[in-house]
Amino acid sequence: MNILKNMEVIFLAATALVLVHGFATAAMPAAPVATHVATNLVAAAPMPVVTIVGKRLTAAEKAQ
Repeated sequence: MNILKNMEVIFLAATALVLVHGFATAAMPAAPVATHVATNLVAAAPMPVVTIVGKRLTAAEKAQ
């Protein structure tokens, strides 16, 4: 009976070691790197500018 209990413990310990080893050695996929040309195109694009011209509302106009 003790042999079966010990084999269960050995099996669980071996399974845990295999799982930990799998997580520890898993390779992360490399993140895509933007090319130098693409960054230059974005930097060279003109920035749109919006100018808002108008008067502020008075308290009476806001209450309406």
